[in-house]
Formats: sequence, structure tokens, C-alpha cells
Amino acid sequence: MNPLVSIITPCYNAADFIEETIRSVQNQSFENWEWFIIDDFSDDSSVSIIAEYALKDARIKLLPRKNNAGAAIARNMGIALAKGKYMTFIDADDVWSHLFLAENIARIAQSEGFLCASYEMYDVSLKLKLGELIVPQHATYAAILKTNTISCLTAFIDISRLGKEFMPEIKYRQDMGLWLKYLKKIDRVEGIQQSLAIYRIRKQSLSSNKVNLLKHQWTFYREVENLSVLKSSYYFTLWMYYGSKKYWMIKRLKAKG
Repeated sequence: MNPLVSIITPCYNAADFIEETIRSVQNQSFENWEWFIIDDFSDDSSVSIIAEYALKDARIKLLPRKNNAGAAIARNMGIALAKGKYMTFIDADDVWSHLFLAENIARIAQSEGFLCASYEMYDVSLKLKLGELIVPQHATYAAILKTNTISCLTAFIDISRLGKEFMPEIKYRQDMGLWLKYLKKIDRVEGIQQSLAIYRIRKQSLSSNKVNLLKHQWTFYREVENLSVLKSSYYFTLWMYYGSKKYWMIKRLKAKG
């Protein structure tokens, strides 16, 4: 019998993109999945679009919130409800290759239970390819503290082996916080060099205020990971170095798009 995969998506005002995301999940070659889409009190037509698909596909579970609480709380709602052997995430404006689930399932038995994959980057219309991010072959807890190479778009976790963990309910770096919880249990996450998803480069982003982001990163090291001042300073310096490289790459891609 095929294992069940639990998919989790937070959605907020994604009416312009959510249909492409839904179709990419429905087009998976592996079909035994459940999908929790948690709408975080959108004020556009996101809910009605998702509801229409959910009426026709019982695997899609729409969970509308009555107030806006942020992506971490929305994703944690999905984690709590997940019944699958495997758990994975996709945001409401991203797209998977039709082989995303199948490739992860085929490879995960040879790993410690945690995978991530490479992905392509496109403009908002998904017509212009802007670049490709190839993940490392593997990454440890310390490596992710330096630079987070695991995307919510491609993380794939065997929760039957590793159990359920929840994201810290913070505005920034909640996904990184979850990956680090798992990397405290195992030696490393395995990276799939094949691109299995598409990340949409949008002009606006949550991390546009760089000074604010620096403060949150420091707070993450000190208060979420409980690192000493010395260790926090070490990882923060490396994070700024790798982050600046990533920032200028994304900035160039946005200009190109």
C-alpha cells in the first residue's frame, strides 16, 4: 500500500497564484496525499477558489481561520492534523514538479528521514526562468545555522520515524526553527540536486526591512536556539556573509524579472 503524505500550506491573499499551486499538487504522479490549506483570514477570493477545488477533491482540506495569526501558527495547525507517514510543505504561490512526491518517496528510505530538493526560480508570471538554486548534497545542524539551504518549498520529512515537531511561533525563521529541531535528532538532511519545484520571485517580500531582519536573526540564535553570545556572534557573522550573497542574487533576479 502506498504511504500517505501530508501536505501543509498557509495561505494569505494568494488568489492570483493559488490555482497554479493546487494544479501542481493535483498533477503529482504519486496520488496518495492529504492536503491541509490553512487560510490565514484572507480578504481576497482565496477561500472561494480553494473551496471550489476542495468540493471536487476530498484530499484537499480547507481550514479558514477567523483571524490573521501568521504562517507559523497556520502551518502548526496543519502539522497537528497530519496523519501521513511523510510531511511536506508548499506555500500558496509556489509550484511542484509532477515528480516531487514520487522522487522524495523513492529516496527517503536511504536517508535519515529528512530530505530537501533543489528548485528553479521564475518571475511572477512563471514565464521567465530567472535562475536555479542547487542545494548541498547534505547539511548538518551547524551548516543550517550558518545559512538555511532548506526551503519550505521542498522539505520532506518522515514523521513516522522522526515524530512531529512544531514551528516556533515567531514571525521570521519559523521554518528554520523546525528544520533545526529535526537536525538535533539526526546527523544531516540529504539534498536532492535535481530541481523538483518552482519558487516564484515576487517584488515584495516579508524580509524587505533588512535592519529588522538582522534583529530577528540575532534574537533567533539567542532566544530560540539558546546559543551563547560567542556562538551567536559566530553564526550571525556567517549568516550575514551568506545572506548578503543571497540578497544580491535575489535582487538581480528581481531586476531581471
